[in-house]
Amino acid sequence: MKTRITELFGIQHPIICGGMMWLAKPELCAAISNAGGLGNLTAGNYESGNDLRKAIDKTRELTDKPFSVNITFLPSVHITKELHQEYFQVCCEEKVTALEISGAPLDKYLGPDSVSRSQEAGVKLIHKVGAVRHATHAEKAGYAAVIAAGFEEGGHPLDDDVTTMLLTPRIRESVNIPVITAGGIADGRSMAAAMVLGADGVMMASRFIATTECLAHPKIKEELVRRQENDVTLICKSLNLQMRALKNKLAQEVLEVESRHGGLEEIISLISGERIQKAWESGDVEYAPLALGQSIGLIKEIVSCRELLERMVREAEEALAKVQRRF
Repeated sequence: MKTRITELFGIQHPIICGGMMWLAKPELCAAISNAGGLGNLTAGNYESGNDLRKAIDKTRELTDKPFSVNITFLPSVHITKELHQEYFQVCCEEKVTALEISGAPLDKYLGPDSVSRSQEAGVKLIHKVGAVRHATHAEKAGYAAVIAAGFEEGGHPLDDDVTTMLLTPRIRESVNIPVITAGGIADGRSMAAAMVLGADGVMMASRFIATTECLAHPKIKEELVRRQENDVTLICKSLNLQMRALKNKLAQEVLEVESRHGGLEEIISLISGERIQKAWESGDVEYAPLALGQSIGLIKEIVSCRELLERMVREAEEALAKVQRRF
């Protein structure tokens, strides 16, 4: 399946892994890239630019294929602007294939020259957006591609609340650079639907958790298989930082604090990165807010990254052919 995305990144399948705190590390990143997709390292997993550099080196020991690095410019307790600058500098020095930018645009957060610096280093910029206005800005600023991140996605969807079904074609008709669809993507059928809507590729995160190479605890992987699309909820809307997470004891506790107008000081300890990291590692699905999208309703089993990608492409091609025959 050749698209503008496979050509842009030099990959076999137009399937990309999104940023995942505590999970998008060298082992999973390399497995996805070796399977023909574009793996992802999440910079926020590392306490310094040097630690990120070591992770890049380790990934390159595990694969000789292209991979990306995610840098998220959102409010954080432990990731400062100076650390974000370190991440960016390391990625340019290491000449990674691509940078997936989410949150604030790179050119606004680190300055307009950051785009030219990345281009000079041969690092392709992808901006994850939830609105047409942000996609058109990315194109004008010089990004190589945009991710149309629909409201269904896990993590922090834009509070415009526009679904994948509408966002993908709206962005497709508004920009000339390649478009990647995220939000609700987990199998070949959803991949085919994204292509029909105008996408050049798809991005997934939740689905990659339920793979043999992901470092998440087996209990959590099993929970993803068991849960359905209505088993996620939005928290932290009162903080203007809404997060789609698994329905569990902790998420309910956050919602109760919000319902009585509790502030950040009450919520911050409940949603801390350390708490989330411990949950992924221990398998305690009730202990922390686990960022997951509605696509968990499409997760039926735990498979290897290679089997997942090859199956998705096969299913997508079959789905598209079936529609052609039907009409």
